[in-house]
Amino acid sequence: MESIPGVKQLVYLCLFAILSTDLLLVHGQVETFPRNVTVAEGQNATILCRTGGPLSYCRIQIPGEESLRLSDKFPSKNPLYAYYGEGLEQGYCGVSIQHVKAINNGKVTCILGLEQDDVEGHIDLVVALPPQRPEIKLNTDMRRGSFEIDQEFQATCISRDGRPPAQLQWYLDDEPITEGVSQPRVVDTITGQNTTLYSVAVQLTRHLKASDDRKFLICRSVHPADQPQVSRYQLQVRYRPQPLQENRVYGLPLGQTALINVTLTANPRPHIEWSVDGIVIPQGTQNARYESYQPVDLGNGTYNITLAIAGLTTDDTAKTYYLKASNEFGIQDYSVTISSSPHVDATGIDIGSIIGIIVGIAILLVIISVIVFARATGKWCFSGASVNTDIGPDSEAQIAPHHDDYEEKEYDHETDERHAETQHTEKNEKTQQQQQQQRNGNEQKTNTQV
Repeated sequence: MESIPGVKQLVYLCLFAILSTDLLLVHGQVETFPRNVTVAEGQNATILCRTGGPLSYCRIQIPGEESLRLSDKFPSKNPLYAYYGEGLEQGYCGVSIQHVKAINNGKVTCILGLEQDDVEGHIDLVVALPPQRPEIKLNTDMRRGSFEIDQEFQATCISRDGRPPAQLQWYLDDEPITEGVSQPRVVDTITGQNTTLYSVAVQLTRHLKASDDRKFLICRSVHPADQPQVSRYQLQVRYRPQPLQENRVYGLPLGQTALINVTLTANPRPHIEWSVDGIVIPQGTQNARYESYQPVDLGNGTYNITLAIAGLTTDDTAKTYYLKASNEFGIQDYSVTISSSPHVDATGIDIGSIIGIIVGIAILLVIISVIVFARATGKWCFSGASVNTDIGPDSEAQIAPHHDDYEEKEYDHETDERHAETQHTEKNEKTQQQQQQQRNGNEQKTNTQV
């Protein structure tokens, strides 16, 4: 069986890499697995060093503990520390630690005894310590206990005294915030012997929106030694009434009391004033056929505004109704139009029309299919025609009669008619001659008898 091209070269390359690694290890190189370990206090950890030749001994130095001499041939004197690896003969020197202590944090050293000299490997053992609960620090001044729309808002989240540094994440309610977030800033703090704790800070810069009002700004810290912790701050954003994209109300009943409802957002609560045909109707008042209701708070800065019209007429539907909403942060004007017709989609076509168009297209497709089928098969009004779509080099195409052929056939038809007429005339003359001869014969017979 032929070998796949390139397979042998790949096998040789892998073998060369393995042999090269072993040769390097023989010459004093030490591999460590892993390069660093992070565990919480009380958890287990494994550390392994390896070289390319057999070892005469394996010694491990762990911060806060006495030097350990370990082997696969005899058990460890300390049950919390056991030999780990595939044997000294294979060049493995490792340790399995049961219940890591806080004092074990630091650099672990493997000392591998070779025939000629000793070699060392180093692994960082990080014993994680949980940080304090994160804090949110506001860097932007508030106005009367709140912020304003479009204001640049800055806040800093700080996680203190953790090892390793905590990871910090910003959220607005349940939505992660990724824009305007700075890179973490880590500060080392030494609080005691063999103990280094870290404080980390992340800053948020954001232009506040109306939709941010009453939402929770959340800072979340993630750390291997603890469950995620959060800190919350509820935003208070003040803003004038916000503009609306469309101000048209549909489906109002003629001859009845009609309610014009408009939903808008504002914080704080807006003051309302309607006007139509020069008639002003402030909120909570009635003027002629019009009554303006008090704004209804729907929550989260949303309010329902209502104007009632008694006995709606078609003339009312042709008017424009003006609404003014205001609070201490500004004024917003709206113009509202109304209709007694139901709402139509943005396409301008209602559902019934869409269904009619679909049915019409389907019927048209059926008719076209029937015509194509009749033409292809020569049925119905196409029975006198012959269509041959085979136009290959070996096919004999059926060609429609030429105009000259049609004239020739018409000429032959006229000749046949004249020939038939001639034969009919000759036949009549012959018949008349026979009748004349018969009369002459009868006359001769009569004369003879006399």
